[in-house]
Amino acid sequence: MSQAIEANFDGLVGLTHHYGGLSWGNVASQASGGSVASPRQAALQGLEKMWALAQRGFAQAVLPPHERPDTAMLRRLGFHGSDAEVIQQAALQAPALLSACSSASAMWTANAATVTPSADSVDGKLHITPANLTSKLHRALEHATTARLLRAAFPDPEYFCHHPPLPDHLALGDEGAANHTRLCGDYGDVGVELFVYGRTAFNEGGGPQRYPARQTREACEALVRLHRLPPQGVVLAQQNPAVIDAGVFHNDVIAVGNRNLLLLHQHALQQQAQVLGRLQQRLGSIPLQVVEVANDEISVADAVSSYLFNSQLLSLADGRMLLVAAEECREHPRVWPWLQRQLASGGPIAEVLCFDLKQSMRNGGGPACLRLRVVLTGDERAAVNPALWLDEPLYRQLRQWIERHYRDRLSETDLADPQLLIECRTALDELTRLLVLGSVYPFQQD
Repeated sequence: MSQAIEANFDGLVGLTHHYGGLSWGNVASQASGGSVASPRQAALQGLEKMWALAQRGFAQAVLPPHERPDTAMLRRLGFHGSDAEVIQQAALQAPALLSACSSASAMWTANAATVTPSADSVDGKLHITPANLTSKLHRALEHATTARLLRAAFPDPEYFCHHPPLPDHLALGDEGAANHTRLCGDYGDVGVELFVYGRTAFNEGGGPQRYPARQTREACEALVRLHRLPPQGVVLAQQNPAVIDAGVFHNDVIAVGNRNLLLLHQHALQQQAQVLGRLQQRLGSIPLQVVEVANDEISVADAVSSYLFNSQLLSLADGRMLLVAAEECREHPRVWPWLQRQLASGGPIAEVLCFDLKQSMRNGGGPACLRLRVVLTGDERAAVNPALWLDEPLYRQLRQWIERHYRDRLSETDLADPQLLIECRTALDELTRLLVLGSVYPFQQD
């Protein structure tokens, strides 16, 4: 199965991208609240990262935005009348709810789902479970549309097993692949899946004190069962509560892995040495390469401000790796020299490529937040919706689509404009035809 590849499915930034400060525990999101965003610039920045990686031969696909504002949710919350009336009532009476129902947070597809490759599951199928994202209202709105989009992207039941999201309860809070890392030899080999949780739902002690822990151990255990993972192919670990309180709301803000390399901060996990030992034990003859960053070199605060660990690690032809980072890493006085030392050391990281993703970064999402990783065999890759793979014609069409439909500036007060919903629906209707997705949005079924 060595012909398997790892593909990245990046989310296109939505037309209502704005800075609502909605994510308590995400310090960048909180700090940016109320400032003016540029949806057009945000979408183009994400697309340019995708295209640069596609040009280098990496398997790159796109997933579309969600319809926003979510008028169905606003109606459930008591607003009534036409869509325009619902939006205007919410703007006057509950602007925070309108902001949440207008969030473009589905752009961060690392939270879209947890994906288990067919090599790891007992039944030999690729398993997909959309994340319920119960910890934040604006994110808890996503999973129904996410499930429809993922079914349209991975349609063939011979290869793909789709599960519904876990029940909507904080005891089963699931944040998707942002707390899930797969380690292996070649991508097609049997791997070990690392699930990281912030708290145990039925044991309230030992968690963070300032910010909420979003992922529960119970959710991780449920995913292991659903995805038919054998015990020897799984390691569960608890995130360090102190780093959650420092703004590390997901594990992918403090650790990233690819194949047999794990790059993580010294303080990422509880009982970190034991966790690393269990990972090596499960990997057997495959040597686990660990790059553990000392706190006196890069502090947790440095990691949060630069998003060093929210980088992508991609395998190069010679077996070494490319680290895809945010431009903030280049600008950081401690992170960039550390990266240069890594390159000079001859270690597993052979190259660093930085991208301007400031529109996403100001809302608390870096390069790794923007992509969902999916390991695919040759047959599985052929069964993916072919219109989603990014090539030069699609790249040019998407650029034109963004420039045609997206506003250059958007503030929270602009969310009261009912025309924004019309613009979003018009754009998405065109995009679903381009990406051959069918009727995946509720407005298309009215």
